[in-house]
Amino acid sequence: MQRAIRFLGVLNAAVWLGAAVFFALAVRQAFWSAEMLSFLPRPHASRAAVVMLDRYFVLQQLCAGVALAHVLLEYLQSGRYLGGWVLGLLGGLLGLSVVGGRWLAPALHESQRVYYYALAAAQKAEAASRLAALNLGFEVANGVIILALLCYLWRLCRPTDGPRFANLEQIRPSR
Repeated sequence: MQRAIRFLGVLNAAVWLGAAVFFALAVRQAFWSAEMLSFLPRPHASRAAVVMLDRYFVLQQLCAGVALAHVLLEYLQSGRYLGGWVLGLLGGLLGLSVVGGRWLAPALHESQRVYYYALAAAQKAEAASRLAALNLGFEVANGVIILALLCYLWRLCRPTDGPRFANLEQIRPSR
């Protein structure tokens, strides 16, 4: 049972990290590629990117929930506590994904709406600077997420030191 729980935790962390790297290196860049813009107008490509970003944050939240459940299950099963920094890391990642889904994606959508459809040049200029700041903020946050996930995956794959609390009933002499 412990091996299955450990495997699910490592699998979740690997999927989570893979999704973050794939989104950063492939998905976000694809919406502004020449191939995409050849058949999709820039306002529609930008909106599609925000829709994908929203789905990305949902995936981040699901993986964070599974990771927190894994930490709880592993503690209940083996008595092994991963450490306070792991809970802080997972809580921080969950917080970042909630902020991204509830604030960043809607802010990007609204800024894109103003940028592409506003008539006043001042509104477009303000929206352009806000879009640049929001995109930079996302890139930095996603880089932090990737580094945090690398630390978390490393911690999960590290050999354990054994249970923190030994249950004497489970210890059997070797025969």
